[in-house]
Formats: sequence, structure tokens, C-alpha cells
Amino acid sequence: MYDSLEEIVSVCEYENIAFPDLIIREDASDTGITEDEGIAKMHVMWKAMLEGARTYDPALKSRSGLVGGDGLKMQEYRVKGETICGDYMARVIQAAIETSESNACMKRIVAAPTAGSCGVLPAVLVPFYDEYKVSDDEMVRALFVAAGVGEVVAKRASISGAEGGCQAEMGTAAAMGAAALVYLKGGTPNQMIIAAGIAIKNMLGLVCDPVAGLVEVPCVKRNVIGAVNACSAADMALAGIVVRIPPDQIIDAMKDVGDSLNSRFKETARGGLAITPEGIKLKELIK
Repeated sequence: MYDSLEEIVSVCEYENIAFPDLIIREDASDTGITEDEGIAKMHVMWKAMLEGARTYDPALKSRSGLVGGDGLKMQEYRVKGETICGDYMARVIQAAIETSESNACMKRIVAAPTAGSCGVLPAVLVPFYDEYKVSDDEMVRALFVAAGVGEVVAKRASISGAEGGCQAEMGTAAAMGAAALVYLKGGTPNQMIIAAGIAIKNMLGLVCDPVAGLVEVPCVKRNVIGAVNACSAADMALAGIVVRIPPDQIIDAMKDVGDSLNSRFKETARGGLAITPEGIKLKELIK
């Protein structure tokens, strides 16, 4: 697979090939399976993501008791028609909460790119799928766009909170979602990677500080921020707004920041929110 977003765009333009088709081709080459087999596997991922979003159970609580039920609260608020951000964005927020809570409650999710950031892609894709009546085939192609972006970030930097902080997980998920949205809206490959770059740039320095060492607080709400960030980045790119720092260099900057972060802010629960008085109190209560 490619280790540069700009190289992907260059190949797309030179060969006159669509972004997802290029990733599908490269995936087949790397894995040794046929393109049709690769597409079939991605359909399985999309189906699992969609089913996960459809089967949220508001009655479930995580074993710690820290999360559960907020997806229903967001839904009830949304249907009143009084949201500040409007119904569509409220659906995105709701979906991000629901999938993240499902993860904390040990329900089936798709790690995209990680379990901790699993709420971002469903949050941006499922409401779009419902709103615009997009085909499953087209949603799968959008997932290949997301996969291409995620692969580059993984190669150039990291997708692990333990290695690069939450910016690595949530920033990558937001970049993947932003690029996928731009594809679904008919944007160019260049706009797709610009959206990805904006999304990552907006999350540089985000630390990983899970309360009690659990992927619950603040992780659920950070999935919301990642999803909203993805939507705003996609809209900016589609509007023709560009990034002054090239997307690949933004990814490299994320690696630099991640490498510089103190270990306290890398999923160790030894810094940030995890060591606030309330964070310590919750940890003791959960024991």
C-alpha cells in the first residue's frame, strides 16, 4: 500500500483512476486476494458497522457504570427539533455516542482504525447513508477511501493511543471519515486528502488520558468530537478551502507531537483527566 497521500492523488490523476479503485487494486496486490474478494470482505465490514449502529441498546451499562444510555438522551433531545447544530449533525453526534457506548458494553463494533475510535466512521457514514439513500456498494467504496487514508497514517505516524496519544486514534478516524465524506459528495482525490489533513491538524496534541484506564471517559465524547471534526473538515475541503501545510507533512507533524508526548498522556491513565480528583475517585470506586 502507499505511504503518501499525495502519491495516491498523483497516481489517481496520472492513471485517471478513482481513489477507491486504486486502493482496491493495491489491497488485492498486497493481500494476494482478488479485487472481488477484497470488496466482499469490505461489505462484511460495512454490514457489521451498519448493524452495530442499528442495534444500540440504551439499557446497557458498562461494567464500570461510567457509560451507557447517553445515546438515548441524545436521540430524545434530537427529536424535539431544538438542537443548535440541526438534525443531521445531531444524528452524527447520536451515532458516535451509541457506537462508542456499545464498544464499552462489549457489543460488536468495527475498529476503524481502533476500538477506542470506533464511533467516528459509523457516525459520519450511517446518517449519510440514511439521508441520501446511497447504495451499499457506494458506501463500501467510501470505506476503501477511508482505509487508504488510515493505511498512510499508520505507516507515517501511528494509529495507537499508547504510542501517539488520542490524536493518533481520533485524529486518524476523523481523517478517514472526512475523506470518505468528500468521496461520497463527489469531491476530487485532492479534496479528499485535504479534508484528511484538516481533520488531523485540528486534533494535533490530543492526549490519551482514560479515567481508570478504561476506554469510556473521555473516549465516548471524544468520538463525538472526532465525528463532528470530520464533517466540518469535509465541508471545508468541498468548499475549496485548502491547507497551507501539505497533508503528508501534517501526518508527519502528528508523529513528531506523538513522539514528544510524555508517557503520562499515552493511555497510561497517569495524566490529564485520569488524575483529576474526580478521576482518581472514580478509579477507586470501580476497583
